Amino acid sequence: MSAQAVSPIRTLDKNGEVITSVGFQRFGFDCEVPLDVLRSLYLRPHYVITASQADESKQSEETEHAKFTGAYGAYQSKSIFHPDTQSISYTTLSRFPPVKLLPPSQRKRILVTGGAGFVGSHLVDRLMILGHEVTVLDNFFTGSKTTVSHWVGHPNFEMVRHDVVEPFMIECDQIYHLACPASPPHYQFNAVKTIKTSFMGTLNMLGLAKRTKARFLITSTSEVYGDPEVHPQHEDYWGHVNPIGPRACYDEGKRVAETLTYGFHRQDGVDIRVARIFNTYGPRMNPFDGRVVSNFIVQALRGEDMTVYGDGKQTRSFQYIHDLVDGLIALMNSDETRPVNLGNGDEFTIGDFAELVRDIVEKVQREDGVEPPRRVNIIYKPMPMDDPQKRRPDTTRAKTVLDWEPRWTVRMGLEEMVRYYKAKMIEGSL
Repeated sequence: MSAQAVSPIRTLDKNGEVITSVGFQRFGFDCEVPLDVLRSLYLRPHYVITASQADESKQSEETEHAKFTGAYGAYQSKSIFHPDTQSISYTTLSRFPPVKLLPPSQRKRILVTGGAGFVGSHLVDRLMILGHEVTVLDNFFTGSKTTVSHWVGHPNFEMVRHDVVEPFMIECDQIYHLACPASPPHYQFNAVKTIKTSFMGTLNMLGLAKRTKARFLITSTSEVYGDPEVHPQHEDYWGHVNPIGPRACYDEGKRVAETLTYGFHRQDGVDIRVARIFNTYGPRMNPFDGRVVSNFIVQALRGEDMTVYGDGKQTRSFQYIHDLVDGLIALMNSDETRPVNLGNGDEFTIGDFAELVRDIVEKVQREDGVEPPRRVNIIYKPMPMDDPQKRRPDTTRAKTVLDWEPRWTVRMGLEEMVRYYKAKMIEGSL
């Protein structure tokens, strides 16, 4: 059975309609691209097994990926894995994916800090396919070269290893400032470095925006609301944050970054945008970074018991990565300078969410002809300090001023992410 003969996965939006593209044309900026093209980038196999492994294993791996990537095999990696010596022979892509040929007047020079991270890499994929010139800045503390390596060598792309704590000079039209560790284990690993990144990194990028007259968008976070006393959280709520707790390096770091951003806006006239991002998940998410979605999926796929911290009654809302990228691009190209929440209003208790992930993993396994040896259990452990009890965005402002709202259901996004991790396990890269 060839990889191209596999039936593609049908993905339905909240209205039950098939999703074939992401993005839209709004505020004079076209960000719509076919979903298959995007999937061919983040669901590409890292290598092809050719040595002593049976053809069945190679076929299984290619089949897993082809369910998403369809006819875009020409843009896949041709690296070779040798299981007998546990070695890999890397190569560049045989051909770059097609990008729009924009006239110079429409082609923007865009800087993405943290562009090798989970959110940044998806944003970079979209901007590259749209035909813009993209420079990625990353120190690879939590990001990885592999997330954007398929663009290395493209005439519109540049990747620079750089820490935003140090000044950086470049000519650009737009700056997406995403650089900062975002998962608790990563940002608590070096609390001083985290708050330094939030303050000094934002200061340096705002200085660059001031000098080049570039539009500046900072990705803030729902953590600026702390453990909220208002539910759902709207942009005018000032938050309830412990300034000396273990999460403060990130929470207060982002709060001071917002303060700095508005200081440059009022004092120096810098054109700013502020996105407050709520829980986001999707492919390329580090499976070991301690976030709830990746934890649950990997545990369930491996047949391990799923770990819930606390009693499972705390709530979260989860948005899929493509919805977030839509929102970021819409906000960047709009005229809205107030903070804007970007998140999904569908709220789950963590206990219910764990059961949903378990059901979807079992569904995917059965569809692929794999019967789980046992049903995984959900076990409960003590709650970490200062973990918020409720988290759901009020996205009225985004709907009103950006005409944006999430299209992906949590179930559809989870199913794609389960298949992504499952393909990575078959491939051997997870």
